[in-house]
Amino acid sequence: MGEVEISARAYVKMCLHAARYPHAAINGLLLAPTPGSGECLCLTDCVPLFHSHLALSVMLEVALNQVDVWSAQGGLVVAGYYHANAALDDQSPGSLALKIAGRIAEFYPDAVLIMLDNQKLVSQPRVPPVIVLENHGPRWSPKDKNLVMWKDWEESRQIVGAMLKSRAYQHLVDFDSHLDDIQQDWTNQQLNSQISQWIGPTNGNA
Repeated sequence: MGEVEISARAYVKMCLHAARYPHAAINGLLLAPTPGSGECLCLTDCVPLFHSHLALSVMLEVALNQVDVWSAQGGLVVAGYYHANAALDDQSPGSLALKIAGRIAEFYPDAVLIMLDNQKLVSQPRVPPVIVLENHGPRWSPKDKNLVMWKDWEESRQIVGAMLKSRAYQHLVDFDSHLDDIQQDWTNQQLNSQISQWIGPTNGNA
């Protein structure tokens, strides 16, 4: 499998999701434009899913269907899954994470599974607090770190620090919140705009 690139938007929203629910397990879907054969998998966005209904299959089915339709309208595909465990020192993918990631890989073989490292999820981490895993049939293994790229790691790190300081995570809406109040926007367009304002003009809106 080839390189994976993580954009500022995808990284920031994963971190804000974890920050909003620091004592709960959280998960979400990673989106990417459809790459050609052998091209880099560029994770340009993510959709926060749950913080309390992670194991409810009916909720998951509804979310997957809606995200699939919405992302396709923007020329994107569901290309991965992210997960943070509730325990601070647990970075290993559990059965639920493996099940959901495996299902995504059935439709998108190059899908990745990202586990957030809770111990490194601070406002200014020295290294990316993520563990990227790739699919090898029945198992998921850590991807070669030399193949995990960042649109701009330093900028991503600074944006997370600034948005945590301003408590921007309070504006993040995951699918759980949307199901409680359907007027809440799980596509997080308001938050996307805030992130874009922080991103340098030379980096576009990745």
